[in-house]
Amino acid sequence: MTVPSSLAAGTVSHDTAHGIATVTFSHPKGNSLPSALLLELARTFDVLATREDARVIVLRSEGTGPFCAGASFDELRGLRDEASGQTFFSGFAHVILAMRRCPQFVINRVHGKAVGGGVGLVAASDYAIAAPGASIRLSELAVGIGPFVVGPVIEHRIGRGHFTALSVDHDWRDAAWALGAGLYAKVTATVPELDVAVNALAQKLANANPAAMRELKQIFRDGTAHWDTLLFERAAVSGSLILTPPAQAALEALSRS
Repeated sequence: MTVPSSLAAGTVSHDTAHGIATVTFSHPKGNSLPSALLLELARTFDVLATREDARVIVLRSEGTGPFCAGASFDELRGLRDEASGQTFFSGFAHVILAMRRCPQFVINRVHGKAVGGGVGLVAASDYAIAAPGASIRLSELAVGIGPFVVGPVIEHRIGRGHFTALSVDHDWRDAAWALGAGLYAKVTATVPELDVAVNALAQKLANANPAAMRELKQIFRDGTAHWDTLLFERAAVSGSLILTPPAQAALEALSRS
């Protein structure tokens, strides 16, 4: 069964067959993430966490362009106070925590570029397979804030050195760099090969022992219990900084480009 939700010109759907649950999100602006879509993603992962027929979860986005362009700039430009800013950035916290709570492994299919919060989605998965064009960038400093909410999960995955470099220069890194840093577990030669690899792993895990995967997932989460408060504290920092003059000027410049 496929359950679509229309969300601020974006969608989230999920389909479960043969033990594999596939979660798909889309948005016409580069698969960017408005707050409603973030909350629906979190809700979807929480629902699938309880489903015995979903033994493994695949996260993917639509189209042949970016995997995820990160936070919705349209929504960022509309923020007028710190409370609404914190609420918006808390959406990323809700998704990351929901993905980490799932007892199932989450496989991420990364077909194109991932920016900002999109990198956070990749890092929050348990295993990411990417296409050659799946470059990454933490662009937050360029808009006057920082990767505060997604930072802990990215640092947990690739280490503080790599995370620091991504945050400071906010340059693009190619898929080979992301593979070497540990963000991606595998990079295929083509997008069709990406689908073959994702499907093969999903089928393998759908036939694995759920209890063993659940115990491994507990190990993967070791040292992250404080994220339940930390990520929301970080959301408050982002919600405050996005209202500062440098951030507002950067958003205005982006709207004209």
